[in-house]
Amino acid sequence: MNKKNILVLGIETSCDETSVAVVKNGREVLSNIINSQIKIHEEFGGVVPEIASRNHVKNINFVVKEALKQANITFKDIDVISCTKGPGLVGALLVGVSYAKGLSLALNKPLLGVNHIEGHIAANYISHKELEPPFLCLIISGGHTHLVHIKDYNKFEILGKTRDDAIGEAYDKVARVIGLGYPGGPKIDKLAKEGTPNILLPKPHMDNLDFSFSGIKTAVINLHHKTPDMNKADLCISFEKCTTEILVENTIKALKNLNINTVALAGGVSANSYIRAEFEKLKEQGINVYYPEMILCTDNAAMIASAAYYRYITGETSDLTLNAIPNLKIN
Repeated sequence: MNKKNILVLGIETSCDETSVAVVKNGREVLSNIINSQIKIHEEFGGVVPEIASRNHVKNINFVVKEALKQANITFKDIDVISCTKGPGLVGALLVGVSYAKGLSLALNKPLLGVNHIEGHIAANYISHKELEPPFLCLIISGGHTHLVHIKDYNKFEILGKTRDDAIGEAYDKVARVIGLGYPGGPKIDKLAKEGTPNILLPKPHMDNLDFSFSGIKTAVINLHHKTPDMNKADLCISFEKCTTEILVENTIKALKNLNINTVALAGGVSANSYIRAEFEKLKEQGINVYYPEMILCTDNAAMIASAAYYRYITGETSDLTLNAIPNLKIN
């Protein structure tokens, strides 16, 4: 760990992307190869776990070779082998974990299992070289809606989380019911640009910093069933507006409670153009707003390698008993 530059090979297989990356010193991406299975799962209306696992097995060798080639390095140049250990689909996770353990053993390189959620947070370190803890992070994805106080690179406190559906899950369910298909988030975001937010939807009010999206989702679905000829674009933008207001309100409350003025967005839903535009408005209140570049919002291995770096430099490693933890929590 006294080496000036540390190269981390990251492997991400938590869902339906087979991704491998090489990242230098946690911030500089030398390669980030992402093999997506979206087209494969579209016809099923969502990710089929067994199909995802089989495609990871099929693709991972090729993706590793491409990552090394693009980074213009060989295995001997790698300092650490990292992988996502959870949360995610257990079969998919096991492909990446098993491959990383095999590489670590064969190459005699340190192994490090990484929390996928920490990876999403770390994506901001790649896009914003100046960003350092402490700050607030709003993690919004298909499986998570968390407000997290990033006290240090490896020290986190969850301030609020969803009590029911994650925001990305709600987007996917709404998109499926109104006939937009999978993946729902990008399709809703695209159609919403043609609509007017003229539909009033119920907005839950919490006493704390938790979230709830189930009621809004159900209201949209019921409206669609009762009035099938309702303008879908208006429904999409009204849904986006309502859910985004909740995100912004809780974020502002959390920032005031912590007495800090920096928030970073993370996770696949942070790519949503309406959400980004609304958070941009916070800059007018003197709040610093960050979010990863688009390619780093969705699942990718560069973010995993970055998160691994900040744990590795503290002396942390994993041994060969490392296993997949599908319901892994942050911290």
